[in-house]
Amino acid sequence: MKTLVLTAHPDLNKSRINRAWFDALSEAADVTTRDLTAIGDGELRFDIEAEQALLLAHDRIVFQFPFYWYSAPPVMKAWMDQVLNYGFAYGPGGDKLKGREFLILVSTGGPEHSYHAGGYNNFTIAEFLKPFQQTANLAGMTYLRPFVAHGMAVATREQIEENVPLMLAYLSDPELDPKVRQARLLKQLEDDPSLAAAVS
Repeated sequence: MKTLVLTAHPDLNKSRINRAWFDALSEAADVTTRDLTAIGDGELRFDIEAEQALLLAHDRIVFQFPFYWYSAPPVMKAWMDQVLNYGFAYGPGGDKLKGREFLILVSTGGPEHSYHAGGYNNFTIAEFLKPFQQTANLAGMTYLRPFVAHGMAVATREQIEENVPLMLAYLSDPELDPKVRQARLLKQLEDDPSLAAAVS
């Protein structure tokens, strides 16, 4: 599986967790990383054909960003507006991304308990990310459960270092799509009916 990671950070060199993620992903096998802020050249303009060709050359598309006023930094929105255009990602003939997997890799400054009903931010991360989920749905992509690193504003260097291998293992899991995992489990039950008896 080939993975494309699109990183949206205002200044990646000043980041701790996103820089660590980006560096680790840049060294991972079958992963292509893109720093959208650097590629956008300060003007937030992208080579649409080149970006679309990269999307088509990969199986799993990852948006990586710090949670930024309950969404992604502006460079991500600019990239989406330009690259996920009519006739490519949606509309007549806009099925080019159909069947690809889509995953969000996001960091928050606040702790996990603040992202719940009754918490400081009132809503869950899953609720805040609904516009991205619907973008994936519109493009016919499979939306995978996001990987979230909470509390990064106060994380220690050790906590950040411990998070990196967890992120890499998560992003490389071929069974993040629950349908893929379910198909494997059903095949196991088919091959060994005694397993069904053991769990019933």
